[in-house]
Amino acid sequence: MAEWATWIAMLVYAYERGGAAGSGLVAVVQLVPAALFAPFGAGLGDRFPRHRVLLAGYGLQAATTAATAAALAFAAPVPVVYLLAATAATSLTLVRPAQNGLLPSLVATPDALTAANAALGTIENGCILAGPALAGALLAIWGPALVFTVTAAAVVAGALSVAGVRVAAAGRRGERVAGGALGAFRVLARDPGALALVVLLGAQQLQVGALDVLFVVLALAALGLGEAGVGALNAALGLGGVLGAAWAGGLAGRAGLARWLALGVAAWGLGLVFAGAVPSAPAVFALVVAGGAGRSLMDVTGRTLLQRLAAPDVLSRVFGVLEGSSMAALAIGALAAPVLVERLGSAAAFAAIGALLPVLLVIALPALRTADRRARVPERTLAIARRVPFFAALPAPSLERVAEALRPVEARAGSALVSEGERGDRFYVIERGTAAVSIGGRPVRTLGPGDHFGELALLRDAPRSATVRADSDVSLYALGRDEFLAALTAHPASARSAEAAARALQG
Repeated sequence: MAEWATWIAMLVYAYERGGAAGSGLVAVVQLVPAALFAPFGAGLGDRFPRHRVLLAGYGLQAATTAATAAALAFAAPVPVVYLLAATAATSLTLVRPAQNGLLPSLVATPDALTAANAALGTIENGCILAGPALAGALLAIWGPALVFTVTAAAVVAGALSVAGVRVAAAGRRGERVAGGALGAFRVLARDPGALALVVLLGAQQLQVGALDVLFVVLALAALGLGEAGVGALNAALGLGGVLGAAWAGGLAGRAGLARWLALGVAAWGLGLVFAGAVPSAPAVFALVVAGGAGRSLMDVTGRTLLQRLAAPDVLSRVFGVLEGSSMAALAIGALAAPVLVERLGSAAAFAAIGALLPVLLVIALPALRTADRRARVPERTLAIARRVPFFAALPAPSLERVAEALRPVEARAGSALVSEGERGDRFYVIERGTAAVSIGGRPVRTLGPGDHFGELALLRDAPRSATVRADSDVSLYALGRDEFLAALTAHPASARSAEAAARALQG
């Protein structure tokens, strides 16, 4: 809500001083620096604990928003106000990538990640629904300064609400921010599915930017609804978004998120295409609600897929690239819409803007199908990995990667699974059967389904300390040394749990 309220307040402030040209100028002034900064600032979320980056982003946003409020209240020169507003808008590019990178670390299962993204989408679209109304009320009371003051207080409240969240850093503290941002571009260049998602999610912001102009044309010129109609159309978009996010929340646990993303793209695009051509106001509002629902469905499923595709140590940077492209697309949409209306007319402008995403979807569909297959969770091995205490503590995306890396192993009764003194190269979890552990030929204990072994040699880079022999035919799952160490070293709590288990074995 804060973002929408301050955006509207600044457009009103600029319009009162420079007309439509002033509003266009302040939009560009806010969006361009944010678009350029986002891919680089987001790298902080991969170098440092994301909860700290999120809090720092909230702090910067609160400070710059409060400074803008003070400049407005004390009638500072227009360039100063614009500069502070641009800084406040840029601070958002620290908050959202850190938030999207943090979310997968806070959920226990892939289904919960879909549900969490749906809840976030519901809140965001609720803000689209309520933000303009709040901005209008505050503008009527005391102008833009009050909007920015209330927003600064809301940001502080948001910071307090996440102050207790704690997660480990995802990447390496020594990594350069610039190199990190370029690294995210390299990751996207090697992954067509992730790139397709970033392009689609970013391009839909071009449509959102164009709607600031197109809704004005539609309400005033085409439907004759007056200024109140502009707000009503934006509210209809937000209402549809809330409905779409609620629908997306019901998809948790279902396979094939890409098909729902495609449905969302179709509903969003076609809703815009026909909204500009239908002369009936009730029909237009229904189309806008349907389009908003499609946009929200696309956004929730697209972000969930991207969170599950991108590696944890580049996740914030990937979302930083998305944030930067979204800001740039907003500016392009706001600049392109008046040109399209002037040259093509409002109906054709709606059709051109609405058709953008369906066309991109057709091009990206093969990559999205591949990405969807990659993102599907191996339920059987996921359940097996979750039985291991130090894997159970991993965030959902890391646990999924462990599950994907587990490989089935079959052993006959009497065969040695590992031998004392040999080099350790794999970690094992027993799915079926039993095995006997011995040290120096002396029996120590018996292992059964759900038990695991082999972590000591991997953690200590030492020879096997015991022999494990199958008592019966045994089915196991094995995890390679590199995958085992990568999962634990990225998450200190899991590493400490594994070390404690290793010490218990030695004792």
